[in-house]
Amino acid sequence: MAGACRRVNGVVGVTRTVLFHFIRHGHSEGAVSGAVQVKTVNFCPPSSSICDWIGPPDRYSNLRPICYFIPKHESVLERKLRELRQDTQDWNQRFWANQNLTFTKDKEEFIISKLKSLGLGERDEEGRKRTLNAEEMADFYKDFLAKNFEKHSQYNREWYKRNFTITFMMGQVVLQRTWKKLFWKNAKKVH
Repeated sequence: MAGACRRVNGVVGVTRTVLFHFIRHGHSEGAVSGAVQVKTVNFCPPSSSICDWIGPPDRYSNLRPICYFIPKHESVLERKLRELRQDTQDWNQRFWANQNLTFTKDKEEFIISKLKSLGLGERDEEGRKRTLNAEEMADFYKDFLAKNFEKHSQYNREWYKRNFTITFMMGQVVLQRTWKKLFWKNAKKVH
């Protein structure tokens, strides 16, 4: 079932994966605050495709969206696996989009607050945006990680649980396919 790798924009795809560029719908330029909505990609690969399609990194989560290949004769187990993988991808997308948005917002607030405490404005005399040095930012990073420790711990537990389940189901799918091939070969020899 492994498809041939294709070169797209100078990049060779991994077995069963073809890299492609598609337009993500629903992201507005002004979206800076609040929860980020996950938009399902409305793109559907050609019916002749036998690959998972991977898009460019999302601007909010930095994750690459995946459009999973649906085999013509997909078994119930294969469908459950694909749906779990898609659900996990959507869950990751929501978590990291919201986490990155929170990080960016908190970071900006910290920088503005720190500059005010130093008696400085947001811009220097030449109109450039002021920044803080690594030592000053270390306080923010430490506080942000401490504040989000429980959230990250819960994420990690759920991530491991989901990935263990996906890996286990992948093993079941391989066994199911192997069993079908052996059964089909033996049935062919009998007839």
